[in-house]
Amino acid sequence: MSRLPNFLYVGPDKAGSSWLHETLIKHPDVYLTPSKDLYFFDRYYDRGMGWYAAQFKDARDEKVVGEVCQDYLFHPEAAKRIHHELGDVSVMVSLRDPVDRAWSSYLYMRKHGIGPDTFAEALRSCPELLDHGRYATGLDRFLDLFPRERVHVALFDDLEADPQRFLDDVTAMLGVARQPLDDKEREARLPAAKARSVHLASAVRKGADWVREHDGARLVGAVKRSPLVHRVLYRPIDRAAVRPDHSDVLTVRRELDSEVTALESTFGLHLRESWGW
Repeated sequence: MSRLPNFLYVGPDKAGSSWLHETLIKHPDVYLTPSKDLYFFDRYYDRGMGWYAAQFKDARDEKVVGEVCQDYLFHPEAAKRIHHELGDVSVMVSLRDPVDRAWSSYLYMRKHGIGPDTFAEALRSCPELLDHGRYATGLDRFLDLFPRERVHVALFDDLEADPQRFLDDVTAMLGVARQPLDDKEREARLPAAKARSVHLASAVRKGADWVREHDGARLVGAVKRSPLVHRVLYRPIDRAAVRPDHSDVLTVRRELDSEVTALESTFGLHLRESWGW
């Protein structure tokens, strides 16, 4: 009989979720689905709990069974669905400066040939760029249902500064042994990339979406995790050399200022100081 998760990373995207998945999946006391982002509690809830449970059929006696899905934080019904189906599971988020997160998401769109040519246009026409920075709004839905001690709030800044300490906090929260990182894992930052061929990258992405729609999440996960695929499709870019215009930065800050205020008040964080606001 399949085990169900007792741990979920719920978002946001572009804040270390892929690094977390690729790192925790190696822990002997943690079972994660081979494919990150099952999207069950937002996109595919109509498939039913039998389908969801089947995704964890290979879990054995690991202390932690979990899923990393970057979009649950933002879906209006996901928190209720998770609590109804799984109870008081441990929930984790990793918060990133909303400007950097939106910009990184825009770069991801562009490398797949999606969206407007400028960041300013994208902010106007692609609401998810701002909506996925509304961390406080999403977290409120979880805090209404889950005990505060079950909600782990991490900062992407800490992952960039000290991956081992970031991971130590996660494993301590999960109640599993510390997981030492090797040099390669410590250096992993999942750098921004540019498609070697936008048309090819776009076709691959559309193909992955089609496979996922047809219950091929495991195959998508295996392909996405392949270093060879990344080398063939993309080439790294210097993120520091490519920055949004100052006016666009002010737009994001203005739109999400109240979200940051709420986060600081609820969790006692000094986010403006960390993020240079």
